[in-house]
Amino acid sequence: MTIDQRKKMIVLMINMFIAVASFAIVIPILPEYLMGLGEGGKAAGLIIALFAAAQFFMSPVAGKWADQYGRKKMIIAGLVFLTLSMFVFYFSNNIWIVYVSRIIGGIGAALLIPAIFAYIADITTIEQRARGNSLISASISLGIVVGPGIGGFFADFGVRAPLLASALLSVVAVLFSMIVLKESTQPTTNSRESSTDSMVKKIAQSVRKPYFIPLILTLVMSFGLLAYESVLSLFVDNQFGATPKQIALMITSTGLIGVIVQLFVVDRLVRRFGERRTLTYFLAVTTVGFLLSLFASTYTLFFVVTLFIFLATSILRPVITTLISKLAGNEQGFAMGMNNAYMSIGNVAGPVIAGIFYDVHIYSPFLLGFVVMAITTTFAFVWQRKQQRKENMHA
Repeated sequence: MTIDQRKKMIVLMINMFIAVASFAIVIPILPEYLMGLGEGGKAAGLIIALFAAAQFFMSPVAGKWADQYGRKKMIIAGLVFLTLSMFVFYFSNNIWIVYVSRIIGGIGAALLIPAIFAYIADITTIEQRARGNSLISASISLGIVVGPGIGGFFADFGVRAPLLASALLSVVAVLFSMIVLKESTQPTTNSRESSTDSMVKKIAQSVRKPYFIPLILTLVMSFGLLAYESVLSLFVDNQFGATPKQIALMITSTGLIGVIVQLFVVDRLVRRFGERRTLTYFLAVTTVGFLLSLFASTYTLFFVVTLFIFLATSILRPVITTLISKLAGNEQGFAMGMNNAYMSIGNVAGPVIAGIFYDVHIYSPFLLGFVVMAITTTFAFVWQRKQQRKENMHA
């Protein structure tokens, strides 16, 4: 990458890190905060689901807007919504206001994330795309790792202190983007597809796109990962008597694994094997991980299996995004918006279905994950072979 590309990439990474960390900051205080409102696990689940649902419904429109009005405007708008969300969260004394704050936050994430990935596509070549997406994914993982630590520190000053810290950090991100970030493309208003089309129409449009199969893979991966994450702490507490520190260690370690592989491994894998082969290989690795989770008999073994799964998904996330970006051509905003929408479907369905299955039997979410990933891996392998044959015929 050139010096100018590196500078822009650093700005985007800082934005994504701040956006993710600003919400991750509140994780350590959520149980106490909800207890103060007389709420419990149901409210915690709705906080996640409402954020993802709002992100889902807004993502296709937001992605199209990134093409029509420019990446910078959408990035700043997304950060403004996230900032507003955290201030509403901070001042709320009612669980319904908290829910509203998460809907606002979901809209902000929908505006921000497609625009950032579309910006990456604007400033990188096809060969550099995987590296660029890996760096952004690494900043997401780092935000997930660092955020809770910052939240734990501010929690010493009161249960609401991390919420205020999060809101102020988001303000910094807005100002930083307004001053430093430059527009990466000329906005266009001559798109044949209306940005006001309904979600059903957007989904129908995506079915006809050349990147539809990778979008489905995004949905499945998000479903499996969020299903696993949503019952992780409950499972290790129930099955192995894990302490809060052991659970925190597991979450932090998986986040660090994600940062490391996204910074130093993904680009090398893609250069050697290509996106499609890397995709099928690590879908298979994830499938094996879910199978092994059914047989992990101690906390240590389950910890190792969890690292194994998160390592694979940390590679899959930027690889799928890169594949979609390469197939999207000149409609990067719409493609990244749909990528975000399909991911949100998985983010909503995963925790809900896993929770239902967990109440039936604590191992059933992992069995479900194994079955879904095994079917998806087989399908991806067949698709990859078909794509390879098409390329050989046209060679």
